[in-house]
Amino acid sequence: MNDFLVALQFLTRLPVPAKAVPPDGAAQGRAVLFYPLVGLVVGGLLGIAWWPLSAAPPALAAALLLALWVGLSGGLHLDGLADLGDAWVGGQGDRDRTLAIMKDPCSGPMGVTLLLLVLLVKFAALQVLLEGGHWAPLLLVPLLGRAGLVAALRFLPYVRPGGIGAGPSTHLPRPQAGRVLLACGLVPLLAWGWTGLLLTLLLAAVFLLLRRALMRRLGGVTGDAAGAICELLETLALTLLALAL
Repeated sequence: MNDFLVALQFLTRLPVPAKAVPPDGAAQGRAVLFYPLVGLVVGGLLGIAWWPLSAAPPALAAALLLALWVGLSGGLHLDGLADLGDAWVGGQGDRDRTLAIMKDPCSGPMGVTLLLLVLLVKFAALQVLLEGGHWAPLLLVPLLGRAGLVAALRFLPYVRPGGIGAGPSTHLPRPQAGRVLLACGLVPLLAWGWTGLLLTLLLAAVFLLLRRALMRRLGGVTGDAAGAICELLETLALTLLALAL
């Protein structure tokens, strides 16, 4: 339970008893295994919020649910997406320059543009899904996005000593992480059949492309890059489901 609370405290703004959360590195590493479960909690809250909004116009419901979605995480992963967007363009292919720009707390035009595009696509996909009466993506897409965090820490070395993800990456139980990812990969298949299988394969393929790009540019992953992976996989999953369901 404590490991789950560590994950819940790290990834959301939900209240967690401080005394129940040990701050040691081993707990942070084990907590990574519960990241998808935290996504399921976020999805459950979105599903609960959707129930009273089901009679509202789909566009309004989609906007309110997206605002809640962002608020539950405090924009943590969106911040990483913006930082990576700025650094990827501003870094001009140079590793050290890219890492330096990612540490800048200010968002530049590329980061803001990327945020707007991702939120716009998420909103449009949510509207389509809600118009079709599909509520399961609200529950499961946050899980898939946070499975991307597990994959990032499992399959890429962490390149920033002392960074926000250094402890979780160093102490991550890697064999268990592989089993967690396998279980997460089966979730879309159980929920949507062959469509879910295609979704899992496409998400895995995009993750591999992102991994290749990060290894070439940075030699691994940072906390910002992991957050960007989460956001991009969520956006892709929502888009594919909106097109397929």
